[in-house]
Amino acid sequence: MDNTNQKKALINSEIALFLRGLIIGKVLTLMVIGGLLWWLLKPNLLSRSNVDSSNQSSNIISSTGSTFQTVADVPNASFNYGGSTAWASIRQLVDSQIQSVRPELQLRYVDPVNGSPGSSSGIRMLLDGKLDFAQSSRPLTDEEQAIAKERGFTLKEHPVGKDGIAVVVNPSLKVSGLTVDQLQQIYLGKITNWNQIGGPNLPITPLSQRPEDADTVIFSSNSELKGQALGSNVQYVYSTTEAVRQLSKTPGGVYYASARSVVFQCSVKALPLGRTSGQIIPPYREPMVSPEQCPRRRNQLNTQAIKNGSYPIIANLSVIIKQNKGREQQIGDAYANLLLTDQGQKAIQQAGFVGVQ
Repeated sequence: MDNTNQKKALINSEIALFLRGLIIGKVLTLMVIGGLLWWLLKPNLLSRSNVDSSNQSSNIISSTGSTFQTVADVPNASFNYGGSTAWASIRQLVDSQIQSVRPELQLRYVDPVNGSPGSSSGIRMLLDGKLDFAQSSRPLTDEEQAIAKERGFTLKEHPVGKDGIAVVVNPSLKVSGLTVDQLQQIYLGKITNWNQIGGPNLPITPLSQRPEDADTVIFSSNSELKGQALGSNVQYVYSTTEAVRQLSKTPGGVYYASARSVVFQCSVKALPLGRTSGQIIPPYREPMVSPEQCPRRRNQLNTQAIKNGSYPIIANLSVIIKQNKGREQQIGDAYANLLLTDQGQKAIQQAGFVGVQ
């Protein structure tokens, strides 16, 4: 009986060992087959992975919108341009990006031979055939359009960005702000002392570029004051750089210019400006950074007020294009279209301005 039980136990043990070996063998076989299949299918899997990745990348690229590369009819040549000094950061940042992506387009900035650089001189040079297109931070005048018509073409303003017109004074001046009307009366010579508008008993020294060279304007094209002569106490400067230098040494001085050009400066103070005395809005983001904190910190442009139109004097940054169906019109249109792409508008914002789209 004992022998019989021992035989049964031995048989059961051998069966168990056999089944275990069979299972292990099948597992090993499946592993080998699986590995072989993975090795055979690996190229297809990688290819599919690459396709999926490529599709994902394509979606990312397409979602970014228009770029400098997508603009058609960009001429392959060298062109002269110039104009507004307010555009300096665009020329440095945006135009360099354009020419990096579109090397077939070469842009050469040209300074005026006579007079100071600015919107006015740039438009004059365009009218005289010395520029292929101009950059302006003020509207075209009736006189400029009339000259163009006499010469057989018209001029077109193509807005691509926005800027504010900021009023700056000596940092020591205790004035809370100005209305647009007060600013205009200062430059017409009607308000000559700061005590007339709530400031100290101090003569006002208005600084300005000459009207024929002006880069920006404070009298709009539909203003009744347009065309009036500036006051006899206005002192003329060659550029904003010169004006800022003089203001730092002139306690009663005042100057107006592109907000992008002066709000960041350490040696002058920007004043809030309003359509009425109860609606004055600073051209900088509050709180104001004091001159003592500069240049460790600098005031930043109040882009929100410019964008929503609450800031009282806003300048359109426009490409001035000669409408003559020639190479000048082709390059002017192409340049404006480049700046109006999503990539161009983003770059304009990086340059410190507000886009139009």
